[in-house]
Amino acid sequence: MDWLTTVDHKKIGILYLIAGGLFFIVGGLEAMMIRIQLMKPMNDFVGADTFNELLTMHGTTMIFLAAMPMLFALMNAVIPLQIGARDVAFPFLNSLGFWTFFAGGVLLNISWFAGNVPDAGWTSYVPLASPTYSSGHGVDYYLMGLQIAGIGTLLGGINFMATIINMRAPGMSFMRMPMFTWTIFITSALIVFAFPVLTVGLVALTFDRLFHANFFETGSGGNAVLWEHIFWVFGHPEVYILILPAFGIISEVVSTFARKRLFGYSSMVFATVLIAFLGFMVWAHHMFTTGLGPVANGLFSIATMLIAVPTGVKIFNWLFTLWGGSIRFTTANLFAIGFIPTFVMGGVTGVMLASAPADFQYHDSYFVVAHFHYVIVGGLIFGIFAGLHYWWPKMFGRMLNETLGKFTFWTFFIGFHLTFFVQHFLGLLGMPRRVWTYLPNQGFDTMNLISSVGAFLMGIGTIFFLVNVIASAAKKQKVADDPWEDGRSLEWSIPSPPPEYNFKQLPLVRSYDAWWNEKQKGNAEMPPAEPVGSIHMPSPSILPLVMSIGLFAAGLGFMYDHLIIAIAGLVVTFGCMFLRSVFDDHGFHIEPEEQEKGVHV
Repeated sequence: MDWLTTVDHKKIGILYLIAGGLFFIVGGLEAMMIRIQLMKPMNDFVGADTFNELLTMHGTTMIFLAAMPMLFALMNAVIPLQIGARDVAFPFLNSLGFWTFFAGGVLLNISWFAGNVPDAGWTSYVPLASPTYSSGHGVDYYLMGLQIAGIGTLLGGINFMATIINMRAPGMSFMRMPMFTWTIFITSALIVFAFPVLTVGLVALTFDRLFHANFFETGSGGNAVLWEHIFWVFGHPEVYILILPAFGIISEVVSTFARKRLFGYSSMVFATVLIAFLGFMVWAHHMFTTGLGPVANGLFSIATMLIAVPTGVKIFNWLFTLWGGSIRFTTANLFAIGFIPTFVMGGVTGVMLASAPADFQYHDSYFVVAHFHYVIVGGLIFGIFAGLHYWWPKMFGRMLNETLGKFTFWTFFIGFHLTFFVQHFLGLLGMPRRVWTYLPNQGFDTMNLISSVGAFLMGIGTIFFLVNVIASAAKKQKVADDPWEDGRSLEWSIPSPPPEYNFKQLPLVRSYDAWWNEKQKGNAEMPPAEPVGSIHMPSPSILPLVMSIGLFAAGLGFMYDHLIIAIAGLVVTFGCMFLRSVFDDHGFHIEPEEQEKGVHV
């Protein structure tokens, strides 16, 4: 019951991690089935329809239900600690964000059991996703699941923006914030601006499907290309919503394990802001072949190439941070260092795709698949693995085994490059993406086999990580407050795992890398900014869980035209909102004597 009602950001972070990990395994299994099917020419492991379903669900699950929540797990676990806060700005909203995301994810995945799986690709392009060409309920699951899950993401974005603006410890100016906090701040702003666009598109397509509207129905005066515009106005910032937190993680890990201050901190901050700003100006590079014309293609081509500049600034800053440092090759640092060349390769193919004439050749080929996975897996997933190995002792009070961690890194790293490096050449040879089989002797056979073997290696790497998690949970050893001994930011100045209230006294921040600098001065703890006193805590609540169950029921009801169920679900959700509005929640206080005993209320 404690976990179902919690509003504590650390526990919500763990819930996000469990849910995201679960969906990551599901998405990974879908990817394995795709690779088994493409392992040899004319394979019949799965049928064409099932292949389309696997492809759609793999992309949707990995991006919306695995990558996003694992980032939210690290955001929740780390950000309040890094800025010296006792919790996020809106703990209730934080809980609601998790449960709505989870309800949406479960709704999307029960489509497998309902026999109606989305099959129009993860981008769900119309007219493929229109009622004319997808007559079952498959695409409806996609629409409803993502709308409900999107509520959770949007709430999270608003919450973390408010938290970082308002709840920094005394003395922590914006230019003293750790780099991870900066990237999450910018990411939260991106979420707040980008996700409503997706919501509008999903609602419009829902109206097309359920109520026979004609937003995208060409025959009725709608416009199919309009969906592409709406999707990519959200979809391109989404790529930066995913990758910017990974940039922040790499910055933290590299500077900790090089035992050096991050090189060019202020330039990193401005590069992050610039990437986010430009990220909204490049969406049509996904649409060079739709006939926008030479002026639009030229402008979006230039804008896309411009993004390479602030990204390049970051790459050089990481290299200069490592340069001359006394580097420790921990698992977290191996993932961080492996990230740098891998992401550069993804970026270079991105600049190739940004050239509109060249894009006409690459478009809809495996070259695009390779580029995308180099950026998202080689960037984001490497970043998440680095962050998990780095902050695991802070989240759970247990160290992950370094030997198993290195097995995870090498199998995953080698498997990743085996899988996706050859796909560039498959694309250049003309293999189209989203095909469920291919004829022999076109030059595709060997490379597809290599790609599938690489995918199995990545699977083995993930299994190593799961074994590591189970092994570390079984061990009962306690870890130090600062287990790496080189921690630079505030989270390493408090016990691992942190007490419920995080900080007994809010810390006084006197510089960037505040904790590192206090240690250099010989201080054993952060100077306090307040006397020891009674700490106010928010009350746990079951309402977020009940609200998300209501939304889940409403989504199913609307899809299957059972309006009674739909209305009942909405009544439950709005009823919970009403209860939350009417009854004051004053929370409770932890008194100084309870803090001394280390009581967890």
